[in-house]
Amino acid sequence: MRVTRGFPAAAAAPVALTVGNFDGVHLGHQAMLAELKRAAGRLGLPACVLTFEPHPREFFAPDKAPVRLTTLREKLELLAQCGVDRVHICRFNYRFAQIAAEDFIGEVVARGLGARWVLVGDDFRFGARRAGDVVMLMQAAPRLGFEVTALASFAMEGERVSSTAVRNALVDGDLHRAGRLLGRAYSISGRVTRGDGLGRKLGFPTANVQMKHNRPPLTGIFAVRLHGAAREPLPGVASLGVRPTMKQGGAPVLEVHVLDFGSDLYRCHVRVEFLHKFRDEEKYADLATLTKQIALDVENTKVFFSRQGARAARNASVKF
Repeated sequence: MRVTRGFPAAAAAPVALTVGNFDGVHLGHQAMLAELKRAAGRLGLPACVLTFEPHPREFFAPDKAPVRLTTLREKLELLAQCGVDRVHICRFNYRFAQIAAEDFIGEVVARGLGARWVLVGDDFRFGARRAGDVVMLMQAAPRLGFEVTALASFAMEGERVSSTAVRNALVDGDLHRAGRLLGRAYSISGRVTRGDGLGRKLGFPTANVQMKHNRPPLTGIFAVRLHGAAREPLPGVASLGVRPTMKQGGAPVLEVHVLDFGSDLYRCHVRVEFLHKFRDEEKYADLATLTKQIALDVENTKVFFSRQGARAARNASVKF
């Protein structure tokens, strides 16, 4: 997949285009990208995505913006898995925010990106003060030489699939519901960095996974799988939060204790897949009490994976 920051004044070749933030790349996004791929194949054009960094709501009101489901790197990896050929990353800044809706259509969509076919959601808004909508885009399309298709919101079992719905499920600790909306288990990727060594001192060494943002969409103690450190995903227990027993007002930290694994994971780039939430973070009176709770979390995690293995074996034995 070819990734470009910004876009040229004039496109070198035409594309089939969709525009959006695609935070989380959930099932609704995936349905849109599948439609984009079908049209691109039919028209013999590259499938192209225009996305924004930072998220426009982060630019206008950083304190009120929704937490991110994916980093830019994670989003690009997911877009590549969906078969996107090109991604243009537009830096959302004051200058871009002032572009009139008409200029966005002419200068960005038609001239800069060379769109010949454009796919958007039926609630798509664009341009300064969000003045542009699907009707304006469709009215301009014949004059500028492209077609427009608008998709209705994607729903599953009567629920609209959206990034907000995924965030709400994660806040509630409902990883099953979040996974249904995403079409996969929720995960966080990052490089393993040196921590303070407390986990090792307590008898439970942890991999400290560096997070790009200090506002994760979920917190607590979880059963996880860690990808990227071995050929197969490794089972583990993760703590994601501010570690209230150790300090007040600390930044969120993602720590993973991998079960029965002795290798050093330092500097590995890993992906932590969240499978089940056991509990919220708690503040304990002393390290001895904390250590007992960690031991219990580890035992609960072993039981969780043991039951998962038994369930998988039963499913594999079913004859059709």
